[in-house]
Amino acid sequence: MAKKDKVTELTEDLASFLNGEKLVMLSTIDYETSTPNVSAISWVKALDKNNIRFSVTSNSRTVENVKGNKGVVLSIIGLETVYSIQGNASILEKAMSGVSLKLAKINVEVEQVIESMFWGAKITADPQFEKTYNKDKAEALDLEVYTALMK
Repeated sequence: MAKKDKVTELTEDLASFLNGEKLVMLSTIDYETSTPNVSAISWVKALDKNNIRFSVTSNSRTVENVKGNKGVVLSIIGLETVYSIQGNASILEKAMSGVSLKLAKINVEVEQVIESMFWGAKITADPQFEKTYNKDKAEALDLEVYTALMK
């Protein structure tokens, strides 16, 4: 069997999928213990086929982890499969301007996209979540964050 070529950028479908509000699992290396750390994030946007941006609170452990080790993996369940997106993260802003919460803007330069679903299966429903705080405030904050992420 021929070895597949290494995929080094997002497909149009995957970039488009990421531009909806999706649950993404972010893996970093803990800056104190050097062990894997996994966080659920949702403020995620594909800037283009080579860059993904996300936001977390400025005091999040994720920020310190990225400072200590820029290697990250974003795991995405969607489009009937599971993707592992490997890349190098950099903190673009410790506190984004124009956002009412103190949130960091982080960019991931995509190095490799791997379809990591086990053989002979497909995802039949995408993960869903519901924000449990004030709906109007949540929508306003989302608009602020997504606007700031894409600047």
